Amino acid sequence: MIKPTHYDDDGYPIQWLRSAIPSNTLACLNGLAEAAIERKALGPDVRIHLHTFDETNTRVKPAKIIRMIRQSGGKALIGLVGVQSNQFPRAVDLAQKFLKADLPVAIGGFHVSGCMSMLKEMPQEMVDAQKLGISFFAGEAEDLRLDDVFRHAYAGELKPVYNFMSDLPSLDGEPTPILPSKHIQFTAGSHSSFDLGRGCPFQCSFCTIINVQGRKSRFRSADDLERIIRDNYAQKINRFFITDDNFARNRHWEELFDRLIYLREEEGFDIKFIIQVDTLCHRIKNFIEKATRAGVNRVFIGLENINPDNLLAAKKRQNKITEYREMLLAWRDHGATTYAGYIIGFPNDTKESVLRDIEIIKKELPLDLLEFFFLTPLPGSEDHKVLLEKGIWMDPDLNKYDLNHRVSHHPTMSDEEWEDAYRAAWDSYYSMDHVTTVLRRAAAHPRGRPGNKLFLMMWFWLMVRYEGVHPLEGGYFRIKVRTDRRSGMPIENPLVFYPRYLTEIVSKHWAIVSNVAKFYWRYKAIKRASDRKTYTDLALTPVDQDNQNDLSMMTETRGGQEAVAKAKRDAELRQTGKDRAKVVG
Repeated sequence: MIKPTHYDDDGYPIQWLRSAIPSNTLACLNGLAEAAIERKALGPDVRIHLHTFDETNTRVKPAKIIRMIRQSGGKALIGLVGVQSNQFPRAVDLAQKFLKADLPVAIGGFHVSGCMSMLKEMPQEMVDAQKLGISFFAGEAEDLRLDDVFRHAYAGELKPVYNFMSDLPSLDGEPTPILPSKHIQFTAGSHSSFDLGRGCPFQCSFCTIINVQGRKSRFRSADDLERIIRDNYAQKINRFFITDDNFARNRHWEELFDRLIYLREEEGFDIKFIIQVDTLCHRIKNFIEKATRAGVNRVFIGLENINPDNLLAAKKRQNKITEYREMLLAWRDHGATTYAGYIIGFPNDTKESVLRDIEIIKKELPLDLLEFFFLTPLPGSEDHKVLLEKGIWMDPDLNKYDLNHRVSHHPTMSDEEWEDAYRAAWDSYYSMDHVTTVLRRAAAHPRGRPGNKLFLMMWFWLMVRYEGVHPLEGGYFRIKVRTDRRSGMPIENPLVFYPRYLTEIVSKHWAIVSNVAKFYWRYKAIKRASDRKTYTDLALTPVDQDNQNDLSMMTETRGGQEAVAKAKRDAELRQTGKDRAKVVG
């Protein structure tokens, strides 16, 4: 099983000595495959050997793998797993090398599943791949489906397509998602990942999850969770990214958190978690308190935008800008670091409005990290389907569909303006002045961890600025291999490649060290300041209806005043309901 990476703009696989984020798909499939081995899925006389590769931190050498298979004398299946749209070209390049050795290859992941779910016909890149002899797996591999694929591959009868998109399985009682320790040692911070639920009830038009994992939520049990933690903890893995798109909508959240609280407080497990939630999670009674007691110390929030008209256009009706600051302050009060995603390129955006909105966020929201994305019509999303059906231009190079490249045209901004707005947003948020503000906010809180926030902010900004990749696919020490270049691009002369590669390494590290040093001295000054505990600003001011109405977020964004008025009406209705309940009681 190989989790492929994707290519940089020069055609080299994006690969690191230490990558940032572990692959949840690889963890899930590794657990399912291990269970199939224990069941002797191919019969009592057939031994199954499982080899897993995460190409973001391990070089995949097809010739070496083919040699190993030939020497062992057995049969093989090459599974390219968790393949996103931007990774599809790399997956096909790898597949062709195995196909030339007459080894069967199957590709699965969000690109295949999203296209099969949303499009009337298979897109051309999949048709071309199928002509090469590549099989596709759409959907999820639980419910013993992986056993069928193994049996068909062993018999030399791999199907062209396995399509389970209309039959999404239950997760309860399924095998533990777990990565071998060899993968964890090549991941920064020794993190692993798993999911506790799949599916999302919301309808965001830019999202692929609702069309790949469905809109009906499915969950693992608290017993499943405990087994996952214990199995990973046994191999010294104690930091986890729970990949559920919105953990706050998992109806079993409380019993899951209670189980983690028991492991931490009664059995002494040293475990920490990153979760993803929506902007209304603070409205769920005890959610934030129990999350942090359970070990959640970082939380990713799908903020997406502060312009109500933009949110409505993207069908993200669940986001209420009137709730943003209250929600962020609640997480801050419990000592959690907050991340948020922000999409640039909605129909109402201009370069000026984007930069204005970033300034508003910096001033009015107590947010720690903000990461930016181009609005991207990902295959599998409603946005992609609509543009395709209307015949509107989208970049044909799937390698660019990584949310860090522009792949369509904007209705009002030129291509150059849109790209400038994206770059300027990163530079604005991670300016020296604003990083200083975030550090001062952190230093003023007993559990603010300003040193950790400095590290994370530097990671985010420097990945974009000097490595040219989004922080989510970043890592430490970029690895490039001259001969691994994208198909169709020439292999460079060693006298050209190696001097340039060496120059890149030296110049990037010098720039990174220089910048970190400047920010570090600012951090040390903040730590030494005698008044650090008394620092406050507008973003840290408790929310009340009067001061909220005067915020620039409400007065200067399209739809802001309407959002305030609606929030006021909703609050009055809730209060009326409470008053009536008291009278009845």
